[in-house]
Amino acid sequence: MSAAEADKHVYVPSDGHGLKHDPFNAIVAPRPIGWVSTVDAEGRRNLAPYSFFNAFNYKPPIVGFCSVGWKDSVANATAGGEFVWNLATRAIAEAMNATSAAVEHAVDEFELAVLTPLPSLKIAPPRVAQSPVNFECRVTQIVQLKTAAGAEVPSWMVFGEVVAVHIDRALIAAGASDTAAARPILRGGGPADYFEIGPEALFKMARPR
Repeated sequence: MSAAEADKHVYVPSDGHGLKHDPFNAIVAPRPIGWVSTVDAEGRRNLAPYSFFNAFNYKPPIVGFCSVGWKDSVANATAGGEFVWNLATRAIAEAMNATSAAVEHAVDEFELAVLTPLPSLKIAPPRVAQSPVNFECRVTQIVQLKTAAGAEVPSWMVFGEVVAVHIDRALIAAGASDTAAARPILRGGGPADYFEIGPEALFKMARPR
């Protein structure tokens, strides 16, 4: 074994990681937060954050979140075919965190976290008024994850085409949305780790031609 390899902690996930905390979430981090609002068949609102979220396509714009377990957001997105992604920022981090509470289906997380619902332009689920960016999405695919051996995993990936975008004008500078101006928060590893993105984190690097 080389000296470089001897300095590495190596493990097979199915055998356990041998550490106090699973390093996976800390390595694949920080991650955008999928703060997702949906409604059920009776029009009852649901709002929940997901730490597995990202953007996957430009045209049409497609985003997706993964739910570990069949939760209300997946059930509502499956039944209604729609969801809203709301940008989580430092200013509303505590409210976002409040919506992660495990509560009964009938509980309205907008009310729980003292957040204001706003009507969407093209879909039924409401937007979070306090969030500076909202994506209205129509579901394109819902995929249950599988292992390499083909066994089903109790996690569901929900993809949605973005059909309307709402951006606070204060975030638009020089014809573009200013990422850092919103002070977005991202999920890290461990049970309580988050990161805030500010302008000091910016560096530029052009693609090779």
